[in-house]
Amino acid sequence: MFVIENGFTYIAFLMFLCGGLLALQKYAKWKIFDIVPPLVWIYVIGMLCCTAGMFNSDGVSAAYGALKNNLLYAMIFVMLLRCDFRKIGKLGGRLIAIFLACSLTLAVGFVLFYPVLKGALGGGEKTWAATAALYASWVGGSGNMAAMEANFGDLIDKGAYGCALALDTVCYSVWIALLLFAVKFSPKWNKAANADTSKLDALAEAANTEIAKEQKKATSADWIFIIGIGLIASVVCQKLGVMLNSGINSAFGSIIGENLFGNATCITVVVTVLGLICAMTPMGKLPAVEELSNVLLYAVVAMLATQAPLNELLDAPMWVVYGMLILAVHVVLMFILSKVFHWDLCMVSTASVANIGGSASAPIIACAYNTSFAGIGILMGVLGAAVGNFFGMGMGAILKMLA
Repeated sequence: MFVIENGFTYIAFLMFLCGGLLALQKYAKWKIFDIVPPLVWIYVIGMLCCTAGMFNSDGVSAAYGALKNNLLYAMIFVMLLRCDFRKIGKLGGRLIAIFLACSLTLAVGFVLFYPVLKGALGGGEKTWAATAALYASWVGGSGNMAAMEANFGDLIDKGAYGCALALDTVCYSVWIALLLFAVKFSPKWNKAANADTSKLDALAEAANTEIAKEQKKATSADWIFIIGIGLIASVVCQKLGVMLNSGINSAFGSIIGENLFGNATCITVVVTVLGLICAMTPMGKLPAVEELSNVLLYAVVAMLATQAPLNELLDAPMWVVYGMLILAVHVVLMFILSKVFHWDLCMVSTASVANIGGSASAPIIACAYNTSFAGIGILMGVLGAAVGNFFGMGMGAILKMLA
C-alpha cells in the first residue's frame, strides 16, 4: 500500500480529494451526490485510506498535529460570523421551537440508550466523549463534531471517535434519503397532526429576504482579509482559552477541583462566544464567510477522517444499532409533539436535517417541499451551528455521569 511520507503531500492529497469530489458534483452532475453529498464521501474515502495504512508516517502525524486544531478554531470562528441571532429571529418562535424540539428529542435517545449500550460500543470509559461529539454533530453539523473532538482532547477515545464519525456518515446518508422519500406522505402527517401551515409563506419570505441581503460577490481582498481574520482569531482564542482556564483553576480550583474544564473546553467557549459577538458587528456581513467556512470544514473533516480507521466500526457494530434507536425515538417523539402543537412535516423534516446535517443539508429538504423555503433551512442550520458546541458540552457532562 502506498504510504504518504511527508506533511505537504498529505495536505495536497486531502485538498485534491475534496476539490475533486466537489468538481464532480458541480460539473459531472452525478446523481449520487444528490443522495450522498461529497462531505460524506470524504469521510468514507479518508477512513478507507486510514484503514489501509496510507497515513502511517511521522510526516503525516506532524502535519496533522500542527494544522488540525489551528484550522479547527479558525473554522468555528468564521462559521459563526453568520450566526447573528437577530437574523435567526426571522424564523419566528414557532420554527425555533420545532428546531429545539428536534435537538431535545435526539438528546432523549442519546441519554436513554447510552447506559444500555455503552459496554458494547467499545472505547472503554472514554466512549462518552465520542458520543457527546456525535450529539454535537446532530445538533449543528460536522463542524460541531470537529469542535468537540478538540474540546474533549485526551478524554476522547480515537477508536470510539472513529466509530462515531462513521455512524454520523451512515445515519446522515440514510436519514436524508428517508426524509426525501417522506415528502409524498406529508399530507397524511399534516392531517394526523392537524398541522397549521397558514404562516409558512410569510416566514419563508422573511427568511429568504434576510439571506438575499447578505449575498455579495467576494473579491480577492475579501478572501485575504477573512482568511487573516480567521487565522488570527484562532491564535488569540487559543491564548485566551489557556489564560481563562488558568484563571479559573487559580481562583476556584480548591472548590471545583483542578483542571475541571481543561484548556480545550475553555478555548472552545472563547472562540464560540467571540464568533457570536462578532456576528452582530459589521464583520458578520463580510463576503466569502460561507465559502471560507466550507473550505475549512472540508479540510478539517478530511484530516479527522484520516485518523479514524473504518475497521473500528466493524469491530463495534452496536454503534449502528445505537444510531438507529436514537432516530426511532426522535421520530416517535416528534410525531407526538406535532400532534400536540400541530407541526407540519415540512418544517419538522427541515428542522431534523438541520440538526443532523447542518445548514448545507437543510435547504435540500426544505426545497423538496417548496423552493421558497430554502432560507428557512439555511437559518435553521445556522441556529444549530450557534448552539451545537454548548449542547455538545452539556451532553458530555450528562454522559460522563452515566459512564
